[in-house]
Amino acid sequence: MSDAFPVPVPGHVPVLRIGDVLLVTLQGDLHDSTAQQLQQDLAETISRTGVRSVLIDISGVEIVDSFLGRVLAEIAAQAKLLAARTVVAGMRPAVAITLVELGLTLPGLSTALSTEAAMELLTRHSPTSRSGGLRQESP
Repeated sequence: MSDAFPVPVPGHVPVLRIGDVLLVTLQGDLHDSTAQQLQQDLAETISRTGVRSVLIDISGVEIVDSFLGRVLAEIAAQAKLLAARTVVAGMRPAVAITLVELGLTLPGLSTALSTEAAMELLTRHSPTSRSGGLRQESP
């Protein structure tokens, strides 16, 4: 019998697939090399699986510095080029304030207050939903 849970790999953030969504849960401090590895892993997984959405839960992150903010923006840009949408969920008020103070607008990222709200957002705007057709994001 196979184990349903991913085995943690040092230097890697687990990426779970739930239907057409890749779920990433960030906890605590994320080292620069781990953040870069996550960026690469997500791009490869999106390309390999053809998923249409990436949900990054940052509720366990207390501080987002300029490097991590840039990595999140780059993940969203890469995902968009690979025809996937990125939503960040669970941002703490202090993190939002810090990002604004750093001048990081995180283009290409949608946000949601919770993972549940993010899943609803991704499901509602899925290209396979009743409206169909191409997704178009506002500028």
